[in-house]
Amino acid sequence: MASAAQGREVLAFNEDWMFRKGPFATDHVLSSADLFAPDESLLGGFGNRQWSKVAIPHTWNNVDMQTDKNNFYAGECYYRKMYSPDIKLKDKRIFLRFEGLASVAEVYVNRVFAGKHEGGYSAFAIEISELLNYGQENEILVKADNSPRPEVIPINHTLFGVYGGMYRPVNLIITEKINISVTDLASPGVYLTQKNVSPKSASVNVKVKIENKLRAAKTIDLETSIYEANGTIKERKESRIKVSPQGRQTFHQDFTINKPHLWQGLDDPYLYKVVVRLIDEGKTIDQVVQPLGLRTFELKSGDGMYLNGKKVPMYGTCRHQDRWRYGSALSNEQHAEDLEIIREMGATTIRFAHYQQAEYIYSKCDSIGFIVWAEIPFVNRVGMKEAGNAKQQLSELIRQNYNHPSIYVWGLHNEVYIPENYTAALTAELHDLAKSEDPFRYTVSVNGYGNAGHKVNMQADIQGINRYFGWYERKIQDLEPWIENLEQNYPDYLCMLAEYGAEANVEQQRETAGDVGDCCGFAKNYNETFATRLHETQWSYVAKHPYLLASYIWNTFDFATPMSSQGETEARNMKGLVTFDRKIKKDPFYWYKANWSKEPVLHITQRRVEQRHQQQSSITIYSNLGQPNLKINNRPPAKPPRQGLSPVHFIYDDIELQIGENNIEAIVEYEGKAYKDSIVWYYSPDKQTENPSQNTVEQKKEHQGL
Repeated sequence: MASAAQGREVLAFNEDWMFRKGPFATDHVLSSADLFAPDESLLGGFGNRQWSKVAIPHTWNNVDMQTDKNNFYAGECYYRKMYSPDIKLKDKRIFLRFEGLASVAEVYVNRVFAGKHEGGYSAFAIEISELLNYGQENEILVKADNSPRPEVIPINHTLFGVYGGMYRPVNLIITEKINISVTDLASPGVYLTQKNVSPKSASVNVKVKIENKLRAAKTIDLETSIYEANGTIKERKESRIKVSPQGRQTFHQDFTINKPHLWQGLDDPYLYKVVVRLIDEGKTIDQVVQPLGLRTFELKSGDGMYLNGKKVPMYGTCRHQDRWRYGSALSNEQHAEDLEIIREMGATTIRFAHYQQAEYIYSKCDSIGFIVWAEIPFVNRVGMKEAGNAKQQLSELIRQNYNHPSIYVWGLHNEVYIPENYTAALTAELHDLAKSEDPFRYTVSVNGYGNAGHKVNMQADIQGINRYFGWYERKIQDLEPWIENLEQNYPDYLCMLAEYGAEANVEQQRETAGDVGDCCGFAKNYNETFATRLHETQWSYVAKHPYLLASYIWNTFDFATPMSSQGETEARNMKGLVTFDRKIKKDPFYWYKANWSKEPVLHITQRRVEQRHQQQSSITIYSNLGQPNLKINNRPPAKPPRQGLSPVHFIYDDIELQIGENNIEAIVEYEGKAYKDSIVWYYSPDKQTENPSQNTVEQKKEHQGL
């Protein structure tokens, strides 16, 4: 058995960074020659701008990219940190691992180039062992640049903003000369492949990539232990291996796990823990810990998703990682809050759009039990130079997240159109690459053509299609005949509704809504009432058509779109079910919660449409507790409710409001407990508000006789 020593140190490297924002006083991008000219001082120069102290995660776009359309800074900035390694570390290997830096990074140690990375969403690791002066102070400088460029995906800021900066954590990793690889595309260096998974047994292959930086080959022990959730040993294997100093070496160990406890999504997200150790003469010289969730995913055309042979609902939503006033520089607590909101809604599957997201997110999804769609940022437009970078980012996505049991599919592209031949060919190459890296998961490509047979759509296992009937085209009800057309013409395809929804600005309200939204109209009214109607109607279609193997709401949260204004709000997409600051859950959120969640739901809609100018009205209530009892001004309505578009949908028609304040209360008795919800409406036939808190200054003066 090995000693308690783990060998590897992983140290947070997030404090005491200095930051300088561009643009700098030069008519060209600064090169290393400009940066480190003989008389150049990092404390001066660069246009004599001062450095400011920041903590990581950090972005320089947390304000301008969210508030000022087309007027945000995209360019180069610098981060600088001093590091004094102990002299005892001289015989170790030292790496910097950046979890996310947008979007092109160059790293220098003591003014010597250490490495470069292109892509703002995947991690990268750089060894700096030989560039350090041990026992002395060392300068680490990182250049970050989020300028759009045709060779790095995403090639623009159109669908979403690429927030510049070191916006995810940085770690300093210290290992022995022989170690589990840190620089295999910043992966864990350990790959867990599972086959023949059943309640009786499961086959698990453990692949370990090892490096030896000694001058001679070394014989050591490779030990892998698989632990139950309670910490007891399930399986253990030890192999005597000889590691050559020439090139990265790969070693395998095979396990058969009898009577495995399966990972069953939200119902039972059981995780084993796999600990891989390198042992030299009884001492652990390196160790990596990874999750293992034993499961099988199978999509059956026209039917649905089967997890370990059990059909599970694919109640889906999408998630962008940014947040109001924080940009993409989020804490783990903020990531966790997002997942809790999604869990509260009752979703079972999440599309993390349109890029690799935080490592913490995927790990939390493993432990919560979400079924995850992960993808790369090949979106919106083609630059004709991005093929190599798209393949790099796909390889990074897969290797860095290979062991997460929650992930069932790798996303290859989203809404990438002309030139079609280029896009189709590159997507086919990405599919082949994904199958080479990971033969055991699905691939998916997405566009908005609506035609599953389009050649751009035909290059992946799953066809994801974005449809915005009632918003960008035609009317709400046209979604259903489109689904029926797919059922008839593509019966054997694996098809998903990858996005659907409508803008909903909580500051824009209307009493009624039609079948067509005002996306392109003169008024540009993106009211919540229309979005609610759209979601009610379109989910009712999706629910009765199992042909769509999954559907994903666009989006869980409002997010920044720095190249456009939507809902009369600068730089904002407001299709979220929750506001950008996570403070308001819109009516459609409760529609899905009532339909999907097992938690009690009683919700009266249109609570923000307080000002009413129609005396005759309808009141809609979502209740998964049974039919609610309604009172308007302490009186019951004249007629019982009619059933709406699902069993949780109750509509009271022909409600007559009184002038002024109307108190509306819904009550349900369920399993011995009373559930209540209430709202207040103010009715005024002359469109003068009767709610003093909503009056203008002039109206208040008029009412007060001033």
